[in-house]
Amino acid sequence: MRQNLARRAALVDAAIEVLARDGARGLTFRAVDTESAVPKGTASNYFANRDDLLNQAGARIYERMRPDPDTIAAMNEGPANRERTARLVREVVERVSTFRTGYLALLELRLEATRRPALRTLLTERVRADLEANVEGHLAAGLPGDADAVRMIYLAANWLVVERLTLPEVFPEESAAELITALVERLLPPDGILPPDAIRPPDGILPSNGSPEPA
Repeated sequence: MRQNLARRAALVDAAIEVLARDGARGLTFRAVDTESAVPKGTASNYFANRDDLLNQAGARIYERMRPDPDTIAAMNEGPANRERTARLVREVVERVSTFRTGYLALLELRLEATRRPALRTLLTERVRADLEANVEGHLAAGLPGDADAVRMIYLAANWLVVERLTLPEVFPEESAAELITALVERLLPPDGILPPDAIRPPDGILPSNGSPEPA
């Protein structure tokens, strides 16, 4: 049966909202229909089963978290130093935190993945790819620090997002920004010292994809 791609995307977006609000157990076809304000039975015509809906939701969250070309271009501006790295991390944390329902839904999917092998495989592949993209982009841009430092920043930034979205009083916005700066300054070497595994851009030109992305 031919499907309306726009409606399918709207249904997946509705599933994300249901996941964030009601948890994985609350995600049913009927709940998605209600959230989307469509006739009952619509969601069941677009997804083979609940596993399919969960998998589609996981993929859609990462699609919506991806920065647009203008944001990527702006993130690539400036000298390759610790200050720029801290700015990049702050931008990512802010952008991901702004998509509050998406990240909360992703946390629900991670828990559900412990019980669903197919979902666990999908999320594992996606998270691993994003992490490696972070590492490769950081090194290719000539930013300070090695691969392990990037991975540690990645882990710390992700948990900071969890704190900001679930218990925001623990690390208010201002203190969170200060912590990111302190984290970068402690983990990365002083400006001008490149790690052994850094990829030096030719003629000082930074690659267009040399910026971190979310988990």
